[in-house]
Amino acid sequence: MFRSLVAIALGLAVVGAGAAGAQDIPLDKITVPDGFTIEVYASDVPNARSMALSPTGTLFVSTRRAGIVYAVLDRDQDQTADEVITIATGLNTPNGVAIRDGALFVAELNRILRYDDIEARLGNPPEPVVVYDALPSERMHGWKFIRFGPDGKLYVPVGAPCNICDRTGEDERFATITRMNPDGGEHEVFAHGIRNSVGFDWHPKTGELFFSDNGSDGLGDDIPADELNHVTAIGQHFGFPWYGGGRTRTPELAGETPPRGATAPVIEFQAHTASLGIHFYRGRMFPSAYRHDAFVAQHGSWNRSSKVGYRIMRVRFDEAGKAVGKEVFASGWLDGEDAWGRPVDIKELPDGSLLVSDDFVGAIYRISYSGG
Repeated sequence: MFRSLVAIALGLAVVGAGAAGAQDIPLDKITVPDGFTIEVYASDVPNARSMALSPTGTLFVSTRRAGIVYAVLDRDQDQTADEVITIATGLNTPNGVAIRDGALFVAELNRILRYDDIEARLGNPPEPVVVYDALPSERMHGWKFIRFGPDGKLYVPVGAPCNICDRTGEDERFATITRMNPDGGEHEVFAHGIRNSVGFDWHPKTGELFFSDNGSDGLGDDIPADELNHVTAIGQHFGFPWYGGGRTRTPELAGETPPRGATAPVIEFQAHTASLGIHFYRGRMFPSAYRHDAFVAQHGSWNRSSKVGYRIMRVRFDEAGKAVGKEVFASGWLDGEDAWGRPVDIKELPDGSLLVSDDFVGAIYRISYSGG
């Protein structure tokens, strides 16, 4: 049913040490469904994390730990990148990137920056405009994923500054997803009770937000679950810290009553898989059964006695936009107990193929379909 595939991307620009060359990436270990192919789209993108794709095809890639933001270009449109440009350096945990009206938005630990008219100035990037500089700056779960919603607002999660705790009395934005206007105005909490979301997307038909959330650590190898959640109303509460993940109560708050009407996840993933980037498939390259299903990048466990994750999951949705099941779509970055790659984020190219970032290898993969 599955087959392993190898492809090597040539002619990529080298931008620095710490990332594998395309020829060194063991894609023969990756399994994908029949008819699909995984290739290297860009190598030498150290610590590649979140991605944003402009309408003209420039891929912007954040790095979090490296403090760098890149632009990845496929100038000849052959579906393999041929240049990687450094846009910014020395940033404070720049995990999130988003594009709107020709400007690149970058989320640092405690602020949002905007680089205007960025594609006209890739070789000489402008000084950034500070859009908002009052985000919580705690480092634990403090890196910010960002994305513009269908309402034109910029959505920014603020993780819990702990493993299990309730610090919303200090700042109501802890353990939430917030949103603001593109100019930084009207910053508000959109959803509560969210431990650490590092990926979300809106269902193409319903326009409703779905987000991943990482379960608590230290409760065991197999609990609590990682989550896929569905927001149906502003102000919903998703259970943390009374629930550590899924339907698992946290021992620290076992004697307390959870918030009334706390919303359970629509899909529970295996504990400690570190489910991050999520993308609803909108294209027509893949078979029709995949349309409007979601792909979720599982970064992989770090504190489990045996490793899990390091793969891409497919979440199946029905015609009404309801999540109805899950299955492994791509795996092989974990070879026994040896993890050689860690998927982070997923984006879709105009042709309907998918890009997947890997911050361990420092590369971007492309997954395409050519038939059974």
